[in-house]
Amino acid sequence: MTTTTRSASEAADKPLVVGGREFRSRLIVGTGKYATNREMVDAIRASGADVVTVAVRRVDLDRSKEEGILHHLDPEEFFLLPNTAGCYSADDAIRYARLARAAGFTDFLKLEVIGDETTLLPDVQATIEAAKVLVAEGFKVMAYTNEDLITALRLEDAGCAAVMPLASPIGSGLGVVNPYFIREIKRRLEVPVIVDAGVGTASDACFTMEQGVDGVLMNTALAAADDPVAMARAMKLGIEAGRLAWLAGRMPKREIAVPSSPTVGMLD
Repeated sequence: MTTTTRSASEAADKPLVVGGREFRSRLIVGTGKYATNREMVDAIRASGADVVTVAVRRVDLDRSKEEGILHHLDPEEFFLLPNTAGCYSADDAIRYARLARAAGFTDFLKLEVIGDETTLLPDVQATIEAAKVLVAEGFKVMAYTNEDLITALRLEDAGCAAVMPLASPIGSGLGVVNPYFIREIKRRLEVPVIVDAGVGTASDACFTMEQGVDGVLMNTALAAADDPVAMARAMKLGIEAGRLAWLAGRMPKREIAVPSSPTVGMLD
């Protein structure tokens, strides 16, 4: 019989906590762009994700319809996180957040207000405006934003339960374009920092987690892969590897070689 041991760093890690709720996985996944609902569910399960986002504006909220996404997502198995994807104003985002609450979702909300149709970059002013209203109404807002530190700080000040800076534009698969800014946001904020958008493959997921962030949200990277289920498994491992590498603490980078074996006591 073999015995599995955990390193001190791994054992000391704490679970992801957002808005007072504890989650096992640090990977959050979406539900869009899959070829079939069966493929979507299989990929989500393979990812190990607890939290699954649902675009309130783009899905049928009637769970009884078999062709609808919600029919296939058991709320006993997954924590369903409504999001305001497709909203281009604070008023629209607020309206769809309220619709999600009325439809029976929890008070958790991924807030997304897009400012430009071409780049899909967020409208940060409208996002802050909507966040203030929704937090006052009791929502636990997880706000999608750019990688700007000042915006992140203002969203935290507005009462957001988590701030979600992008790695790179939605659906681009470019990975983390500005790791310094991501690290600085994580260093300065008290609330969880979850990188959202732009992760394309498992190495991107690993590198993102190595910046010390609390989690990663992705959708297209899974749904647009040749084998979404296999990619979901890869992403799960990438997230875990990146988190453990950050906890372990990497060796310092040097511009000269350093021998790995001691030179003292070598035989002549």
